[in-house]
Amino acid sequence: MSKNTKIIIGVVVILAVCGFVAGFAILGMSGLYLESSSSKSSVQYFMTVNEVMSKDNMVNEQIRISGAVIGDSIEFDKTSGKLTFQIADVPADYAEVKKQGGLAIVLENAVNDSNRQRIQVVYVGEKPELLRNMAQAIMIGELHSDGVFYADEILLKCPSRYEEAVPDQAIN
Repeated sequence: MSKNTKIIIGVVVILAVCGFVAGFAILGMSGLYLESSSSKSSVQYFMTVNEVMSKDNMVNEQIRISGAVIGDSIEFDKTSGKLTFQIADVPADYAEVKKQGGLAIVLENAVNDSNRQRIQVVYVGEKPELLRNMAQAIMIGELHSDGVFYADEILLKCPSRYEEAVPDQAIN
């Protein structure tokens, strides 16, 4: 084998090793990024009413908030599609919800406690079918300086319909 052939083979081997090392480094870094970004997004799925109202920097920021729907406050204008209602503060910690007797009891207590912190919600669109008293509402939108939360999206959970599913979801 000539000297030039040996040099070419050596360069090819070095380039292949460098390529494998760079590839593994890129895969490792992308894995770390995906892990950290997914854990950050799951750290806090939503904020409670108390958390939102206690922070000054929440105004005009896109946030996700949860609370118990106050049934008597629900108003829907069919012509404009404007829906308004109030939500009351409920704990976000699953252990606290379990300690208080489960989701249905926590939502009922939140709705019936007039001293609980509340937020007025405004949403424009179709009235959700599951919007009713004591439903858990998780919404994405903005809290404006007038103290009203303007929702872009609403997800509703009825305690009677999801009561048994929540523990399995939380454990898994």
